[in-house]
Amino acid sequence: MPELVERVWEPSGPSYLHSSRDAKPFRYEAYVPDPIADFDPALPALTTGAVESAAIAARRLDEARGIDDLEPIAAILLRAESVASSRIEGLRLSHRRLEEAIVAPKVARRTAIEIVQNINAMSRAIEVGTQPAALTVDDILGVHRVLLDTKWDREHAGKVRTEQNWIGGGNTPRRADFIPPPEDRVEELLVDLVAFCNRTDLSGIVQAAIAHAQVETIHPFVDGNGRAGRCLVHIILRRRGLSTRVVPPVSVVLAANATRYVAGLTAYRAQRAEEWIHAFAEATEMAAERAADLATSISDIRQDWLDRAGQPRAKSAARKIIEGLIQHPILTVQSAEEIAKVSNEAARLALNRLGAAGVVRQITLGRRNRAWAAEEVFDLLDEFDMSMGSLHGEGRGRPAPSRHRRDRRA
Repeated sequence: MPELVERVWEPSGPSYLHSSRDAKPFRYEAYVPDPIADFDPALPALTTGAVESAAIAARRLDEARGIDDLEPIAAILLRAESVASSRIEGLRLSHRRLEEAIVAPKVARRTAIEIVQNINAMSRAIEVGTQPAALTVDDILGVHRVLLDTKWDREHAGKVRTEQNWIGGGNTPRRADFIPPPEDRVEELLVDLVAFCNRTDLSGIVQAAIAHAQVETIHPFVDGNGRAGRCLVHIILRRRGLSTRVVPPVSVVLAANATRYVAGLTAYRAQRAEEWIHAFAEATEMAAERAADLATSISDIRQDWLDRAGQPRAKSAARKIIEGLIQHPILTVQSAEEIAKVSNEAARLALNRLGAAGVVRQITLGRRNRAWAAEEVFDLLDEFDMSMGSLHGEGRGRPAPSRHRRDRRA
């Protein structure tokens, strides 16, 4: 059974940070979950069916129409997953604004930079998932190091916390929504987590669901816990052969079905793991099916671009730019030059040709930087996000409870 550890809160810092009540020491209880290295949950038939359906959908995504042109589809699904994982923690940015930040990083704001790091962390997670060696705690810390590699958070990047943290409740744990294990229990729990992740005797869907919930419960970092936990999902799905080519964007579904996500994690901590596993399986199935639809739409829209542009010849600058637009829906002359591997003048002429054909539209980044945007890519991604808000009739929302200063975001 899980353990509740009684601790004493000792106020620190300026007195104005605390109410008169919280300015004095008080007792609270931190939650220590059961080890999971040997956990094998008994699942009802309906949940077993949901798990099997999710696994089938994830494998089908690898074979979907449009996936043959792997690189751009993989990139756009990875971006959708990273944007949604960040949105869950209150980091909100449109796909268009994110792309503008990628193209013009010098004028990017903090939110955009942090979401870019989430994309990089997801990419690192997929690399880890493709490695044949056993997963280690250092692998998880490495993903977290990439995630928090910004000037604001670098001091905490890749480091296990050395203090108590909590979710919600303000500046003290008195009214917290959840209090994770004490800091001196975190490392042993991470070792146990990794042992569980290296098993091959249970469904990869079940394994990914439990591993994510356990990371959320341990809350091993000062910041970035939820995002790191969702990266772990993709490490496991890749290791277990359920997503060998592209990422099923599970976070997009979780972000759009906020209440069920939080309820599932709460059920897991209350020893009702089957409820969380069922919710996770349904989210994975929906993510894979809708991602397959997105791949088809992307294939169709690229064919439409080629038709509008008059079917430019193979290896021409215009054709190469069109082939790169899904990955790079905002281009400058310089980036188009790099993608098409042509001269600056040839890139400029190709962009003007595509602009005249209605494939891209000229925009301005910052004060006077000219660029060209494929607006239909952003429309497609926005529609994709909105389509996920129908799991059991639930709409969009923000699942993360309010955070306090020691756990600003997950």
